Amino acid sequence: MDMDFETCRRSFVTRDPRFDGRIFGAVRTTGIYCRPVCPAQTPKPENMTFYPSAAACQEAGYRPCLRCRPESSPDLGAWRGTSNTVSRALALIEAGAMDGGDVEALASRLGVGERQLRRLFRQHLGASPVAVAQTRRVLLAKQLIQETLLPMGEVALAAGFGSVRRFNETFQQLFGRPPGALRRSRAEEVSASAVGITVRLPYRAPYDWDAIISFLSARAIAGVENVSPRRYARTLVVDGAAGVVIVFPGAGDFLLAEIRFPKVGALPAVIARIRRVFDLTADPALIGLHLSQDPALARLVAARPGLRAPGSWDGFELAVRAILGQQITVTAARGLAAKLVDAYGARIDDPFAASLGLTRAFPAPDQIVGQDIATLGMPKARGAAIEALARTVAADPAIFTPRADLESAIAALKALPGVGEWTAQYIALRELREPDAFPEADIGLLRGMADEAGQRPTPAELLERAETWRPWRAYAAQHLWAADADLLPKTTHAKRIKTDAYQQCAA
Repeated sequence: MDMDFETCRRSFVTRDPRFDGRIFGAVRTTGIYCRPVCPAQTPKPENMTFYPSAAACQEAGYRPCLRCRPESSPDLGAWRGTSNTVSRALALIEAGAMDGGDVEALASRLGVGERQLRRLFRQHLGASPVAVAQTRRVLLAKQLIQETLLPMGEVALAAGFGSVRRFNETFQQLFGRPPGALRRSRAEEVSASAVGITVRLPYRAPYDWDAIISFLSARAIAGVENVSPRRYARTLVVDGAAGVVIVFPGAGDFLLAEIRFPKVGALPAVIARIRRVFDLTADPALIGLHLSQDPALARLVAARPGLRAPGSWDGFELAVRAILGQQITVTAARGLAAKLVDAYGARIDDPFAASLGLTRAFPAPDQIVGQDIATLGMPKARGAAIEALARTVAADPAIFTPRADLESAIAALKALPGVGEWTAQYIALRELREPDAFPEADIGLLRGMADEAGQRPTPAELLERAETWRPWRAYAAQHLWAADADLLPKTTHAKRIKTDAYQQCAA
């Protein structure tokens, strides 16, 4: 966004929530940076400097405000919709790409030079990739200190600090006090492995919880997922450790996530996956404003202003589910997935998980390699494709990570066994979080764009129409799918899906 000083200043004077997460104000006289919605008295203009990210503030030597808590602002940025490279880099950083690597390795994964990546970060975030990674680490630690009763040693580990000493030094330097002094409650500390923790995950309102929970419920696999109107629960495996996540709407503009994992170090990765699945970094106002320029989409956006594009928990799981769901109904695809889980998924021996009906984890690639998947009740070619996919992913676990651009990502995905154009676009949309991914041949999209006479466009015609929807075609697809699902009579839904090979529903 344009960092016009007067516009930024007015957003702080009026405490305008529209700018929350987009800009941060730093005060030279106090050395503190705040959100626009901070309840503190607005500083004098001559003492303020504005930055596009929290990382830029901290790199400039400012420390987070303890009242408005910048770590609790929606995770937005002036870069979104401006630089796809920065967007992909941030997704990789959130997934831990900088924990054991450097900027050069990150740039290589994105297909750009190190200097170019640093330049883009400076341009769009006002900070270096290293500063962004460090700020995320500090703000996550601060959130865990103030929202949980984790011991400080576990907080340090969960936030990615190499040692408790480094953790203490960072907080002493940044806040002028030890981390324990930031804890509001003096209740007894409790280990995360004993009872789990609950964290708040903010988003930019509005948020269509009913739509996203309906989407996930229709695809829930017995034993792995348990979905009700106000709660989503599932088993999850991260770095070989199995745990349980429960997500439900909070009392404000945030979701609450209860996380129970034996390894506290897995916490950042788990939070990153929750944020991805529930699409918490989207800016619905920005996306909706752009898509509403098309009259056909304007009414859909108006009907569902908080619609999100659900992500996936794991790339391999999503690819398997997409292949299983090719040309069959949602119910049939869920049944096959449940058989696959029951046959090859690891059993979860956890009384708490069992109380939620969660007994299995989705199988990892190496658990499927060498298996005759077709015996579960599917065409032999499809079973062979899933086994071959498992072998490929087992050999290259990083295959489902963001690429330099959408085109190269689609090309790499189409090289996988059983993955064609539709499936590649769908994986790019849900796992790689490509906001412009668009499976134009999907029958649901074609039905959603039918004219008043019921005449559907051809895939080529739809693709041409969608050019004006860039760079948010994935969200346009979600609006069309939602509208199509609303129009389908429930009594004929399964029949029409089977007739039209509506793959999207089954994945």
